[in-house]
Amino acid sequence: MNEMMTAAAYCIVGRNGSGKTLYVDCMRKRLASDRVRYVAFSDAYGASTDKAYYLQLRWNQHDIDQETPMVGELLERTFLLTGDDNPQRRRWQTHLYDLFQLDKLLDKYVILLSSGELRKLQLAKTLLANPAILILDNPFIGLDAQARELLRDLLESLVREQRITIYLILAKSDDIPMFIDNIIEIDEHGNPLPIMTRQEYLAAHGPVRRPVLSEERRRAIVSLPEHQGLYHADTVIEMHHVSISYGNRTILKNLDWTVRNGERWALAGQNGSGKSTLLSLVCADNPQSYACDIALFGHQRGTGETIWEIKRHIGYVSPEMHRSYQRAIPAVNVVASGLKDTVGLYVRPNEREKEQCRWWMNIFGIGHLADRTFTSLSSGEQRLALLARAFVKDPELLILDEPLHGLDLHNRQLARDVINAFCKRPGKTLIMVTHYEEELPECITHRKYLEKHC
Repeated sequence: MNEMMTAAAYCIVGRNGSGKTLYVDCMRKRLASDRVRYVAFSDAYGASTDKAYYLQLRWNQHDIDQETPMVGELLERTFLLTGDDNPQRRRWQTHLYDLFQLDKLLDKYVILLSSGELRKLQLAKTLLANPAILILDNPFIGLDAQARELLRDLLESLVREQRITIYLILAKSDDIPMFIDNIIEIDEHGNPLPIMTRQEYLAAHGPVRRPVLSEERRRAIVSLPEHQGLYHADTVIEMHHVSISYGNRTILKNLDWTVRNGERWALAGQNGSGKSTLLSLVCADNPQSYACDIALFGHQRGTGETIWEIKRHIGYVSPEMHRSYQRAIPAVNVVASGLKDTVGLYVRPNEREKEQCRWWMNIFGIGHLADRTFTSLSSGEQRLALLARAFVKDPELLILDEPLHGLDLHNRQLARDVINAFCKRPGKTLIMVTHYEEELPECITHRKYLEKHC
């Protein structure tokens, strides 16, 4: 550990479940100081708001607890806690707000932030605390390409100009910034290997072998039998002049979109451009969906169908969903909740359903974790379980909102292989959101880019 303190910037890498976070926990105890700041960029809003959170809360603004802070209040509170209110630090505060485009978010409730906006807030809040040692766990996930580049530049300036010691913990090892030349790899047993240079690490870890999914499992997915009760509609989604606003903020404006059966769409746009809002309309999580001209599977929204009738045909994973799973229930029950479209399991699965859940967990390489509690899994393992949840009911429409958050290179390729195999089957429609072009599966046939409105 003392050897680590001789340099200013480190990157801690390793496979999902290798113990990176446990290693960092031990390191933090050794570095005990009120100027050590740690932030994990998982899919959670933080302890102050988790107690009030449920899956649709972000879209139900009238249900927000009065104690939920606004962005500006939270950042100002953090700034003043340092007890160092001077012109130089105020200039630093202004610089951070400009860098992360927070000025337009200051009067917005924290719980209403998009996934990417939330990460920008977490970064600004941490940097306002005036740290001497900064530990960032997966800081690049959920950020668009421009924001990632700005963050890399900022971190480099913190190291070189302000002499802040930085540790980055990355599951996505191809995100290692160029300025970091001290790599600590955690092996599969949770042990740190000798420190390597960035060049040495990259030379020892070439591209992931493709495909990762075995041919036997690929064939098993492709040959799954068609189940009963499918819509078989020619048009899966049809939207006409859809507009969504919150207060004086326009998120979507006069949007037209048609998704036909069997198409595979990549949905892109900057942080805050409305991607997750658009998908919340499809999944009927957003109450404004019933005031919009939307048809799903050939049925006009608001003509008698229930939310549950819609969700029965949709497999879904998103950062919002990940935030809502905070209970210590067996991972297999989390997967089984996808069969009932619930968050948490309120109906006990029968043996056939459990077998179905374990089958998909094996497909995603986490069958051995079925009886472990969800909260005891690493963030990457949790994401694999939530992916299994999305696939378990064999949906006609698969909606994957940033599905590869926190996955290492091997598991990202595995997930892409599974998506490609699943979409080989007739009548399977896909919508996938990601800020990384290389994460998109080869099966993508269409693209839609959302512009950000003021």
